[in-house]
Amino acid sequence: MADPDAVIIGSGPNGLAAAVHLARTGAQVLVLEARDRIGGGTRTGELTLPGFLHDECSAVHPMAILSPWLGQLPLADHGLRWIQPPASVAHPLDDQPAVLLRRSLADTTDQLGADAASYRRLIEPFLADPHGLLADAMAPLGLPRHPLLMLRFGWHGLRSAVRLARRFATPQARALLAGCAAHSILPLDRAVTGALGLMFLITGHVEEWPVAAGGSQAITRALASLVIASGGRIETGVHVRSLADLPPARVYLFDTSPAQLAAIAAPVLPDRYLRRLARFRYGPGVFKLDWALAGPIPWRDPRCLEASTVHLGGSLEQIAAAEAAVWRDEHPQQPFVLVCQQSQFDPTRAPPGQHTGYAYCHVPAGSTVDVTAQVEQQIERFAPGFRDRILARHVTTTTDLARDNPNYVGGAITGGVADLFQLFTRPVARLNPYTTPNPRVFLCSASTPPGGGVHGMCGYHAARAAARRIHRFTVAPLR
Repeated sequence: MADPDAVIIGSGPNGLAAAVHLARTGAQVLVLEARDRIGGGTRTGELTLPGFLHDECSAVHPMAILSPWLGQLPLADHGLRWIQPPASVAHPLDDQPAVLLRRSLADTTDQLGADAASYRRLIEPFLADPHGLLADAMAPLGLPRHPLLMLRFGWHGLRSAVRLARRFATPQARALLAGCAAHSILPLDRAVTGALGLMFLITGHVEEWPVAAGGSQAITRALASLVIASGGRIETGVHVRSLADLPPARVYLFDTSPAQLAAIAAPVLPDRYLRRLARFRYGPGVFKLDWALAGPIPWRDPRCLEASTVHLGGSLEQIAAAEAAVWRDEHPQQPFVLVCQQSQFDPTRAPPGQHTGYAYCHVPAGSTVDVTAQVEQQIERFAPGFRDRILARHVTTTTDLARDNPNYVGGAITGGVADLFQLFTRPVARLNPYTTPNPRVFLCSASTPPGGGVHGMCGYHAARAAARRIHRFTVAPLR
């Protein structure tokens, strides 16, 4: 292979998405990965017992199947197969039936009683052009192509989830919104938490939230296969610690945290920019558990088995209290827990008749506290007898996450806080957030807009910015 035009540091979904775009424009692309396995947050392994395949970070992928970029790539030709459940989300409640987010708006509103009409008024206008909404919402700040739709979304979404929930009277509707909004990893009384809750509700009415057949690693394999088919190259076991570890190229794209970018590229970046990177806020971390199970989770409401994702935390008020406690550096006794049920729909994940279990909760950044008991108690609350089905468990703390993937600073899996002050100005305020003061250096990780999730949009937008400049430079060391 000739000297690369573009070197991409890191092989997460954003790094691979950037590599695909640049390679398809004709650039010679080289991806460098420190570990012996590519994929970042989209990897799968036998964490508990032989034959049980566990997703090591990302598990369920609504934003991947709906991504304006990944969704247009021929990933099925490279081995990726989505498996979609009957429902995207189940949200069990104490002594009441669970509420399920189904693709059919009518099937969802039928569960909401007095809130059926209010929920329909909130959601239905966005379903006229959900892909247009997603294209604008997942782009960097600028003039939207669908201004009226975005204005309507902003009118609702800029509010806190707590305030947006005031339009609902039933615990079912309020809890359904709260569980989706809690993916923001923000206190639910903060502005813009309504936006993430609303967006996740909308996605559930466009596509059922899927799992990847064979594990999230299938997404990585498909993207890597497309990189290679497009003429790119991927090298593993290459740990880039300084500029001296980088080969000559025209441009460099970092699928890393801002802290890693600063550590590696400090000699070619101005001090003022480095100080701004140092002020970037990463937010709370996560504590994750994986189980080998003797059977499916014994939900009190068996309809929960129809959903790829189960939100545990009870009422909106209980979820809001748990998330607020994490931001006070506390470990709530009743945390908000996200459960994923991949093996319920993908039989390749576990031996016949057995299942995998996956759950995580939010904890203070850098926490080393083992909250296994609290997480399992929350599951037992809605699935009595769950512990009796555990054959083995695997614990992942915030420090484990950060050690395994340095992008997860303090165990933060979303690339950094996505609040009103850091949603679009990530990692710093710039007209083009993927660029840096060095015209040859770009950031393409989840620490750029639109933030966390397996959607590839950060990599795609960064690659577009790099492609506009790549021919200005000759192949040379980054000095």
